[in-house]
Amino acid sequence: MSAAMRPPPRRTALQWARTNLFATPLDAGLTVILSLGAAWLAWSLIDWAVLQATFTGESRSACKGSGACWALVTARWPQLFTGFYPEGHRWRVAAATLLLLMAAAPFAMRHAKAWTYLLAPAGIVLAFMVMGGAHVLPGVPSEYWGGVFLNLLIGVTGAIFALPIGVLLALGRRSNLPIVKALSVGFIEIVRGVPLITLLFMASVMLPLFMPTGVTLSRLMRALVVITLFEAAYMAEGVRGGLQATPDGQREAAKALGLGPVRTTLLVVLPQALRIAIPALVNSFIGLFKDTTLVFVIGLLEVTGVARQALADYAWQGKDVEAFAFIAAVFWVVCFAMSRFAAALERAPKVKPVQEPA
Repeated sequence: MSAAMRPPPRRTALQWARTNLFATPLDAGLTVILSLGAAWLAWSLIDWAVLQATFTGESRSACKGSGACWALVTARWPQLFTGFYPEGHRWRVAAATLLLLMAAAPFAMRHAKAWTYLLAPAGIVLAFMVMGGAHVLPGVPSEYWGGVFLNLLIGVTGAIFALPIGVLLALGRRSNLPIVKALSVGFIEIVRGVPLITLLFMASVMLPLFMPTGVTLSRLMRALVVITLFEAAYMAEGVRGGLQATPDGQREAAKALGLGPVRTTLLVVLPQALRIAIPALVNSFIGLFKDTTLVFVIGLLEVTGVARQALADYAWQGKDVEAFAFIAAVFWVVCFAMSRFAAALERAPKVKPVQEPA
């Protein structure tokens, strides 16, 4: 290999630090000061959260010293993860969680078969049947579902159903049919112009007034419908951006090969548009998971609602920092995992590498 074709040598960590952190006396001084400050903050956090912390106890009286009181989390962890589901049936929550993860698995695979995406709605339906009983197991009303499981249920269900609806809305907004385009634009703009919490209140208070006599929907189902449609409107704009960024030459090439408009869209344009829209879609997924905490305002006890009820107990009053620090850690882990997976998906090769014959 000639010198011109050789890749540039990699810089060592010392060379990188000398260039980026200690290039000038001012840079060196700021680096030292900020490093000392970061080390002090890290040590203070470790000392408070681990070294001086109390991890077990039945009330705040068990927490001594100046460290964190994680006894609230350990004492209430069943409620924080499963809500107020009957204690003897919490295995059903674990089974439903596994079904939800299986339903979301095809969306986390780089080369999933097309038919596997059809299993996602089936997994969600089975999760609801396991949780509700389906006239086989003892029935448990959705009012008893809660905790982290409820956040996961709303997030996964909303994401799986909002994405195809968002794709249809994006295609409808770019349609040449005036009625289809007007309906798509109207829905997207109206939904995106209203806060989600307002829509949740309307679904909780006003929607039952318009339901036929004898027909009722649980608060959970109403929240799922509202959140799904709300997130679909935002995903539609992300997909529309991907459609606009797809080169027109791709459509012309597909037409030259004899592909019709539908096959061109499904096989050529849409896969490229979705890849381009990955950052916007991941932002929508992350926002959706965080928005699941808003269902507390209509009486659904997701993890923050369970924590608020625990803090209302006199035995745990004043331990708000620990409770919400734990909740923040749970949400950060899930959202960070989604963002890292999306980054890996963007860096993945567009096609599978062809293996040369031996």
